[in-house]
Parts: sequence; structure tokens; C-alpha cells
Amino acid sequence: MMTPSAAELPGGRDADTPHQGAAAAAAAAAAAADPPAELLASLHLMPAPLPSPDITHTQIFINNEWQDSVSGKVFPVYDPASGEQICEVQEADKADVDKAVQAARRAFSMGSAWRRMDASERGRLLSKLADLVERDSVYLTTIESLNCGKPFLPTLFVDITATIKTLRYFAGYADKMHGTTIPIDGEYFTFTRHEPIGVCGQIIPWNFPLMMTAWKLGPALAAGNTVVLKPAEQTPLTCLYMGALVKEAGFPPGVVNILPGFGPTAGSAIASHMGIDKVAFTGSTKVGKLIQEAAGKSNLKRSHQGVFFNAGQCCTAGSRIYVEEPVYEEFVRRSVERAKRRVVGNPSDPTTEQGPQISQAQQARVLELIQSGISEGAKLECGGKAPGLKGFYVEPTVFSNVTDDMRIAKEEIFGPVQQIMKFKTIEEVIERANNTQYGLASAVFTNNINKAMAISTAMQAGTVWINCFNALSPQCPFGGYKMSGNGRELGECGLKEYSELKTITMRMVGKNS
Repeated sequence: MMTPSAAELPGGRDADTPHQGAAAAAAAAAAAADPPAELLASLHLMPAPLPSPDITHTQIFINNEWQDSVSGKVFPVYDPASGEQICEVQEADKADVDKAVQAARRAFSMGSAWRRMDASERGRLLSKLADLVERDSVYLTTIESLNCGKPFLPTLFVDITATIKTLRYFAGYADKMHGTTIPIDGEYFTFTRHEPIGVCGQIIPWNFPLMMTAWKLGPALAAGNTVVLKPAEQTPLTCLYMGALVKEAGFPPGVVNILPGFGPTAGSAIASHMGIDKVAFTGSTKVGKLIQEAAGKSNLKRSHQGVFFNAGQCCTAGSRIYVEEPVYEEFVRRSVERAKRRVVGNPSDPTTEQGPQISQAQQARVLELIQSGISEGAKLECGGKAPGLKGFYVEPTVFSNVTDDMRIAKEEIFGPVQQIMKFKTIEEVIERANNTQYGLASAVFTNNINKAMAISTAMQAGTVWINCFNALSPQCPFGGYKMSGNGRELGECGLKEYSELKTITMRMVGKNS
């Protein structure tokens, strides 16, 4: 939400007054509209995607071995920028999940190489895995860009960098999960210890496949668990390549198993499997409810969920914006100007800012929601249609005069659609912003510290950013209120989601304080 003393309007930052902000924004807009030759030249000095990269791993990864599916089924994987097929991947289902769980349970059994391994050695293996991701970063970025339609350079500097940092963060934490001693009453000695949960099923989404793989693997392995992981069927390629790096890093067989497949088959089998002790899922609320139900009906396994960057396909996308009345018209004007300048196109072009939606179905859903906004009376300021490019693109779209009861204000669009709403008082905007079933992240932009603190403490969201946005870090816990998830990822809290806390009490004679 924006206040009249807003620190940021589209194109300007850290303005002392709205008028100074406008001047700064005008200068920024002019520079963006006509990028200098030096900037264009520097882009060509950056790493570039590999031409026609080989897709080296399309099989299922179980017990450190590459295998065909039990059924022999395969499924196609597509490039959303062109709609063309990239390759076929082996399709895992229940029989393959059974094999993977057996391998994971053997790896977790008492006396196994993994269970006897020092915690510091687990950390060393995770650190080695991070080094291998860094070594192969251009290849991984190329595949991620190809499979997801993400612009190459943002993928390299955001997704891949975050993947490496996350693995290194949890590598450092592996031998620092300390228990405590507790001075209880009586002739006893009591202490606690963190123990791994066991076999963890992990299901990751299609919008940040490699980064989500690190978010899931990092804490699970640091805590000493074994993993059966299912990537999204739309984007399995970088996750499968991680299987090769896991083996090269030296993880014992069965510790990490990767099964590409579909939610109703492989995903459902993971969620309901009696041999899996915990399931972690990132994705839609609808699927999250099904997974929680399946987990509860099987062995009451623990579960936790986390639900214009990346073509709007981001769970923290700042698409629902409340702007205070005095600056509303100016904010809308600048938002439209910036949206119209946004470069949509080939993800391998270094000047591209926005790639395609992940699939034709997702493109159709975004366009249908845009039409609902028009039908319900919102003002379409710009965009609103497919730009006519080959592939699954949607124009950057801005709506004004949006009301809270419209579908575009209530539903998670997961596309490049910005809704700008007006408010008069702080009390009003807090109530309206909290009147939603979701609560993952929010932000407030203002130079007034009292407003910033009043709003940030009142927001029903797991993360609140002040004068910044999407400032995510492996050190900080991330998760939502309400329907935006259970539990937390990242940080010390994320690590403890993958451990059981055991209390041990021993009778002793001659206790001394």
C-alpha cells in the first residue's frame, strides 16, 4: 500500500516529497525509455544461454540410479516461449513412489551410512552440492529459462544465486541444531535433542523449480532426513539434473530420490504413503487441502505448505495495490507508463523483462480473469490481451477503479496483472487488506515511520516489507497466515520443521546445582 509520503512510486525511490519523487521518476523513466548504449553493451558482456543445450537427464532418480518408470509411460515437456516440445520425461506413479520410499527408508535405517554420518559431514555434502550448482550455473539457468520461459539473466542472478545461497546456509546449520539442558525438579538430569523426522515427501511448484528444490532439500538434508521429491510436471528438468549433482556430491544412495510425474498419481501416492513421515508442499491452496487430507488419512504424517516478476507467476506478486487518495491518479499514470515500457519477448534476449506464462492453460486462465475485471467494471488502463507472439504470453496489464469484491481483487491471478485500489484512511486500508483468505506477504511504502509500524504490525501476513519488496533471504523464515500455508520455510524455523524435538530425562543420585 502507498501513502502520500510514499517512498516509492513507479520509477522513483526515496523521495522526500511527492514532488521530488515525481522528478526522480521522470528522470528514471527517460533513461528506461531510451537505454544508453553503454547499458546495451554491458548486457552483451553478461553470461549468455547455451545454444541448443543437451537435456541429459529425463529418467526417474531412485537410489542414486537413473531408471525408467515401472509402467513405461513418458510425458512431454514444453517450452512455453514457443509452445514446442523440448523432450519426453519418464512418468512416475504409485509403483515408482513405492520403490523410492523403500530406498529412502533403507537410507534412513539405523546404522546406515547416512544415519551414522557426522552432522558436519552432512554440511560438507550440502556445501559441495552448492559448489556444483555454481559450477554448472549457466547450464542450469539455460534449462530453467527454456523449461519455464523465464528471462535468462534474472534467472541467473535471482533463482540460481538464491539456490546456491540456500544450500550453503543450511550446510552451515547442519551441526548447529543444539539441544538444551533443563534444570527440572527432583533427582533428574534432563536434556533435549533435535532428531530427523525420517522420510520426507516433497512436492514443488512450477514457478521457481530449482530454487524450490533447494528450499526443500536444504533443511531436510541438514537435519538428517531422506527425501522423495516430486517436481511439477511442467518443469522437471533442472530438478532432475540436481539428482546428478546430488550423486556427484557424494550423498549415499537413497538419501535423495526424484520422481517426475503428475499430482493425481505420483503426488497423491506421496501424500498418502504410509512409509513417508512428513510431506512438504508448495503450490495452490486447493491442492494443499487435498494433500493435508491425504496425510491425515494415512499415518497422520506432518505437513507444511507454502503457497510483474516471473510474468506475475510468483506467490508474493504485488498485484493488489492500495494507494492513498491524494496520490492515486499520479500512481496509476506512472504504473501505466512503466507497464507499457516493459519488454515482453524471448527469454534468451538479455533485454527481455517478461517471458511467457508457463502453459496455454495458465495463459487462458489469466486472460479469463482479465475479462472478468472488465465485465465487473474495473477500468483497463493498458494491456489485457495476448500480444500476438508465438508462445503463451500475456501483455502487462493494469486496472484502476478496482473494488474489493471483484474477482481480480480476490483471486490469485498468477499473471502480469496489477490492480490499483484507492483508500482514504489507515484504519480503512488495514481492514480491507486483511479481508482476504490469504496472508503470505504484504508491503507498505511510506516515509512516515509511525504509519509503517502501525500497518506492518496490523497486517495478517507472514511477511511484511517496509519500503522494499520481495526481499527474501535464506536466513529469514518465510510462510503465511490463514490459507497461505502452515509452517515456515527458510531460516532456523524452516530447519526445525524437519526435526522432532525429544526430551530425555535420566534419574541421578547426588544431584548438585
